[in-house]
Amino acid sequence: MSDRKRFETIYKEGNSLGSGLKMVFVDKKTGVYYLFVQAGYAGGLTPLLDADGKPVITR
Repeated sequence: MSDRKRFETIYKEGNSLGSGLKMVFVDKKTGVYYLFVQAGYAGGLTPLLDADGKPVITR
């Protein structure tokens, strides 16, 4: 897997300068989805969770 990117951006909205940046990544090795949000100099990353509180995973 070293010759390919492990994470793929599947959704992107906004920008870091104005309304804030929102991105969804998927880890192609595990299938787990992550949400990244940035506003100004602050940002955060968390796994996406389903209604039962379990990580969203796709294969």
